[in-house]
Amino acid sequence: MAQFSYSRMSHLLRVSGQTLLVSRTGTEVQPGPACCVQLARRQRSVDSKALQERQRQQMAKGLPKQKPVAGVKQVIVVASGKGGVGKSTTAVNLALGLLANDPLKSVGLLDADVYGPSIPKLMNLKGNPELSDNNLMIPLVNYGVPCMSMGFLVDDVAPIAWRGLMVMSAIERLLRQVDWGSLDYLVVDMPPGTGDVHLSISQNIPVAGAVIVSTPQDIALLDARRGAEMFKKVNVPVLGLVQNMSVFQCPNCAHRTHIFGSDGARQLAAALGVRFLGDVPLHLNIREMSDRGTPVVVSSPDSPEVSTAAFCSFTSDVTLRSLTSES
Repeated sequence: MAQFSYSRMSHLLRVSGQTLLVSRTGTEVQPGPACCVQLARRQRSVDSKALQERQRQQMAKGLPKQKPVAGVKQVIVVASGKGGVGKSTTAVNLALGLLANDPLKSVGLLDADVYGPSIPKLMNLKGNPELSDNNLMIPLVNYGVPCMSMGFLVDDVAPIAWRGLMVMSAIERLLRQVDWGSLDYLVVDMPPGTGDVHLSISQNIPVAGAVIVSTPQDIALLDARRGAEMFKKVNVPVLGLVQNMSVFQCPNCAHRTHIFGSDGARQLAAALGVRFLGDVPLHLNIREMSDRGTPVVVSSPDSPEVSTAAFCSFTSDVTLRSLTSES
């Protein structure tokens, strides 16, 4: 069997160019190898555009229509891409910070991390939700924030070993079969990664914006960038990046150490063209208060570490207001 070499391919192009007389527009062309190459490029360009248009139409048909959550005006999702960067702690303090900035606003908190729910511990809530007259689950409330989590429906140590379809069904129930009342903001603590839950929430409900949480470490920033790009692809505005565990200050000598690096999230925000919402330090008080179920925005509202969390909340609030005014 003859080998298909580069010289043989060149010969075929020359022969094809000499025999081809008419282009796609119907005008006569000069014989030659360049003509064939140009026509092939044009054909590929036309075919590529047609394929993209067909894919766009098919995607539009397959995507579910977004339906707002009853009683909820704005949905803010808090995501990270990577686990262990303090996303849930940030989501809790963000919700409480929004409420602290404007007590007239009503803020709810949804734990969308089905496999590893953290909101019950962080918000010091236990028990099963009761049902309303309309057979809707009534959120558990603490610090003035109604909360819903899979952690309220299973035992503390019970593993949740579900496949994707069951998780999607659970998310749908936690969103729509809950009596949220009237909320100005619903803060959603997303699971790590960029998987089914992220796509399901982004495509099924209108999301006002996403807050991305990351440490300054390069390995965390890689996944944070993936998360931000994913939200852009599904047309969810990225409100900005929060740099968590940005610096550790020794309680004895006040020496500051950037354990996970410095300014990584700030630089990523600049690269992505989104706002940098602020630094949250690696502070013992934040960890201790979170483990006790008394978030620092509530337990230590005047501490230096809280000012950053409140700033993130305020910035997100302002950003949402500008988005609302533009729409």
